Amino acid sequence: MNVIFDIGKVLIDFDWEGYVASMFDPETAAAVVEATWGNPDWVELDRGVLTVEEVLRLFIAKAPQYDREIRLAFAKIGGCPKLRDMTIPMIKQLKAQGHRVYFLSNYFEFLIHSAPWVLEFREYMDGGIFSCYEHIVKPMPEIYELLCSRYSLDPADCVFIDDSPKNITGAENVGIRAILYTGQTPDELIAQING
Repeated sequence: MNVIFDIGKVLIDFDWEGYVASMFDPETAAAVVEATWGNPDWVELDRGVLTVEEVLRLFIAKAPQYDREIRLAFAKIGGCPKLRDMTIPMIKQLKAQGHRVYFLSNYFEFLIHSAPWVLEFREYMDGGIFSCYEHIVKPMPEIYELLCSRYSLDPADCVFIDDSPKNITGAENVGIRAILYTGQTPDELIAQING
């Protein structure tokens, strides 16, 4: 079996709302979160077509009075993601069971370089795709198909784990069995994978 993981909020914690709240007063934090994470233009970071500055300008256009705070929060984004303690042991357990393990993530290059340590689990995996390097994002069928073609995977022999229902549907639409991650323990998740 080929096991494919999303990264954010599955293999790593990424609590942007909580992180921003730790930096500013409640009113400012709410405005910064709404202009960034609550902004449909966030996906442009993951798509990797626009520069970071171009995306920041889209964020700032939503709340121009918070220009400085939006830039500050983004400059410090490397402090937001945290590698979950369960991640590497779970990957090792899946590998010991004979599975191949991959990642498929909407993820942006600035974050890769801002917090590379949270991605150390990759050395235990068989490969994967970051959306920013391919200029396509989940749930577009092309990104699932690209992963399968790049690593010669049969979709029928894959299982995909993600915390987003629309990304789950995207995987199912190309013939990949999918599991919605809602906080299952590693043992529960492995049981679902093997089920």
